[in-house]
Amino acid sequence: TSDSVLSPKEKLRQQLEVIKSSTSTHARITKLDQRDRIELSFAQRRLWFLNQYAGGEDVTYNIPLALRLRGDLDTAALARALNTLVERHESLRTYFQQLPDQTEPEQVITEAPDFEMPVVTVEAEEAQEHIEANSRHVFNLSTGPLFRASLLHISGQENVLLICMHHIISDAWSLGILTRELSTLYQAYQQGKDDPLSALPIQYADYAHWQREWLQGEQLTRQLDYWREQLTGAPPLLDLPLNHPRPAIQTFNGAVEVFQIDKKKSKKLTALSQGEEVTLFMLLLAVFNVLLWRYSGQDDIVVGTPVANRNHSELEGLIGFFVN
Repeated sequence: TSDSVLSPKEKLRQQLEVIKSSTSTHARITKLDQRDRIELSFAQRRLWFLNQYAGGEDVTYNIPLALRLRGDLDTAALARALNTLVERHESLRTYFQQLPDQTEPEQVITEAPDFEMPVVTVEAEEAQEHIEANSRHVFNLSTGPLFRASLLHISGQENVLLICMHHIISDAWSLGILTRELSTLYQAYQQGKDDPLSALPIQYADYAHWQREWLQGEQLTRQLDYWREQLTGAPPLLDLPLNHPRPAIQTFNGAVEVFQIDKKKSKKLTALSQGEEVTLFMLLLAVFNVLLWRYSGQDDIVVGTPVANRNHSELEGLIGFFVN
């Protein structure tokens, strides 16, 4: 059957088969035997370039986190839990350097340090100022550390744990791992128990090496050719009706719009997506595209969506930068 007469469902199945076959090669990621020089993953290389281009002062790729902790807090157990996390995940103690005789930067993984968690006593009305300052911390990728944590002590029962990481060592999925493991370790140490977490099968450096080995030659050519074809002629901007003119320099300022879909409508949407053999996400994305078409009048619309990119079991519990 020629590609021109394939139904959308058949095309989707065909594309999924291509993806499945391409990811089956070198499926297993193993530990590196030698670590003389550790290259950056392709995602890390992109952020390294953007950081250098911005002069190293950009905070756009900071990942801040503020955890409100209510009740009696065992500060020593919390500090010990953070230390264990830094020791457990090499990404949290990695920085990046490019020596004068090198054309490419490399990862530098430090020995697990005695991680310090500063404790700052503040008034309740001052907390927000500290939270915002934490999110604007400028990281030096060439020296590190790229992971920091401090504790705001507001009262005997009220504390806020501030964490900030650079995106080059983390992503949104990693935040879930961090909070889950931090909670598990804190509870264990508070009860006088040992580290209950099982050892990690690999580290991020192992993944970066595997990716560089896998994504080259014919494999890399096929991936690049696909996206070049998909994005040929893509419009540089979406011509939406705006209330204000676009700024001359991109600011990355934004906001979040939160709304809810009632249970009855949600069930109908789910039934519709199942009837069309697509996920609910695919259906809602199609609706979003139709809305953008209606406002812009453009038939060709480019929409980016974040993907976890953790299609190997070894990566599921690893803190690192995997997102597309």
